[in-house]
Amino acid sequence: RVAVVGAGVTGLAATKCCLAEGLEPTCFEQSQDIGGLWRYTEHIEAGRPSLYPSVISNTSKEMSAFSDFPFPEHFPVFLPNALLLDYLRRYAERFSLREHITFGTTVVSIRKQPDFATTGQWNVVTEAGGKQTSHVFDAVMVCSGSFSEPSLPLQCFPGIERFRGQYFHSRQYKHPDVFQGKRVLVVGMGNSGVDIAVEASRVAAKVTISTTRGAWLLSRVFERGYPWDMILNTRFMSLIKTNLPGPLSWWLINYKVNQWFNHENYGLQPENSWLVREPLLNDDLPSYILTGRITIRPGVKEFKDSSVLFHNCPEEEPIDIVVFCTGYTISFPFLEESVVRVENKHASLYKYVFPTHLQKPTLAVLGLIKPFGAIMPVVEMQARWVSRVFKGLCQLPPQSVMEKEVNEKKKNQIQWFGLTFDEVLKTEWLVYLDTLASFIGAKPSVLGLLCTDPWLALTIFFGPCSPYQYRLGGPGRWEGARQAILTQWDRVLKPTRTRVPAGSSSSFPSLLTLVGFLLLLAAVIFGF
Repeated sequence: RVAVVGAGVTGLAATKCCLAEGLEPTCFEQSQDIGGLWRYTEHIEAGRPSLYPSVISNTSKEMSAFSDFPFPEHFPVFLPNALLLDYLRRYAERFSLREHITFGTTVVSIRKQPDFATTGQWNVVTEAGGKQTSHVFDAVMVCSGSFSEPSLPLQCFPGIERFRGQYFHSRQYKHPDVFQGKRVLVVGMGNSGVDIAVEASRVAAKVTISTTRGAWLLSRVFERGYPWDMILNTRFMSLIKTNLPGPLSWWLINYKVNQWFNHENYGLQPENSWLVREPLLNDDLPSYILTGRITIRPGVKEFKDSSVLFHNCPEEEPIDIVVFCTGYTISFPFLEESVVRVENKHASLYKYVFPTHLQKPTLAVLGLIKPFGAIMPVVEMQARWVSRVFKGLCQLPPQSVMEKEVNEKKKNQIQWFGLTFDEVLKTEWLVYLDTLASFIGAKPSVLGLLCTDPWLALTIFFGPCSPYQYRLGGPGRWEGARQAILTQWDRVLKPTRTRVPAGSSSSFPSLLTLVGFLLLLAAVIFGF
């Protein structure tokens, strides 16, 4: 019996993967419906993520799909939140997940049973309708997400206590009406911050974004009009990034992100451009900077009564409203700190999933990761691995080996990413997926396929690393995986070729035949 905490994207994947392995999941959801982050509500609910109605996915539908359940072909390439929720409902219906979800039930505490050392069991206390109930489970999957508790470090902003205007965290934002005719300051330059700044600039008198570090900016519409992640997240590109010498790799990243526009000319160049930064996705910001709707400023030095002073800027700037886009705090109030300890927004988890010190590997945290790509295939792969560990089909390394890797990874993250906010949760998307897939025997063999199905092998290596690749073989093999891979570009073009009849797949795959075998030879040399 497995307890699953939360029925958002991660909880649904976890429940489905438990069922696939013959386990008995019970998913506890404190609200009355599935969807988690992607279920929009006009009012902010305590303990639940909150999003604004204009939110659109930053990753394309083909790269975001669960590995055995493609999005409908008529869905747009990037999904408005309502359509993504529709997809999750279809997923829950297709795999009969709702009957395993207990709605309106909050998990109050999760504690080890007295005989945990031998049984690995957990005592789970839930509350529904004011009544608490105690359950015993053989294992637990924590799928509660990390977008419920806003981080608002006001102590880092001198003078905020005397600021007479309005200020709030981005979690409270719903509609741009509040900015009508106002002078707006957005503090922080994550995806939400840029989205809110763009929306505010359409009605506000003036909008300023304050960013200490800057950021790389990508458009959803990438080279030749194709989705950014279907061009950048390929096995070939990953091979280049991970095998090139450091300086050359960073030059390539700089070159790629500056092809759209020169970040330095727009005040966006990251402070330490050699550090890996999660790129922002926004299609409007450069033009809004060009037309004066949005101004980019450095970090806030001090707030005054009705103005703000920025670092390296002598003049005060008058403002009426401040939106703090300062991220979220990661916490697990239902868990003892000895089970999962969070420091600097970092939990010491093996492969971002398993606590390293438990006598029995019967508790896992899913979704606590920031991949450079779609999150849905990642949490699904985590769930596939975890369910097989719970079942005893996959073994974890000894505790000392896991702790050593966690500590080494943390050092590397500080070196590559810089230890600020949730940077330590970031990881290379494809490498991570392949690692977990290899644990369960689901990593596709490009070289093996080259002998049996060469066109599929070339498509997998040079084309997008869509999640269906991880259903070609191994446990949970899906008969439709090959067809889904070979028709992925058809589903991308279907909703856009609406004026003339849609032809076959894009011309992109035809490029494979020109350079395919030469580049695949390089893959063999590198031992990919």
